[in-house]
Amino acid sequence: MYAIIETGGKQYKVQEGDVLKVEKLGMTPGEEVVFDKVIALSKDSKLSVGNPYVNNTSVSASVVKEGKDKKIIVYKYKAKKGYHKKQGHRQPYTEVKIEKINA
Repeated sequence: MYAIIETGGKQYKVQEGDVLKVEKLGMTPGEEVVFDKVIALSKDSKLSVGNPYVNNTSVSASVVKEGKDKKIIVYKYKAKKGYHKKQGHRQPYTEVKIEKINA
């Protein structure tokens, strides 16, 4: 059984026991979070697709940790103009462990 959830403007395919990084939720480790925006649910080889979300379905998860991802370099450059701009960025994230898919 798996579900496709939406959080932070992105979609994730999740199964029970998965650990994934999502956009920062601002929660402390050990807290429980419920994702109620379930786009699709596959159970017993049957696929239920929502319009836009599947009714009476949610995904329960627990927060493992919060942190920042690896640094990415943003480099802007215009040829023959002498324009160079270099920036670094570390995206904050929340790592969650999927506990249960409530269908």
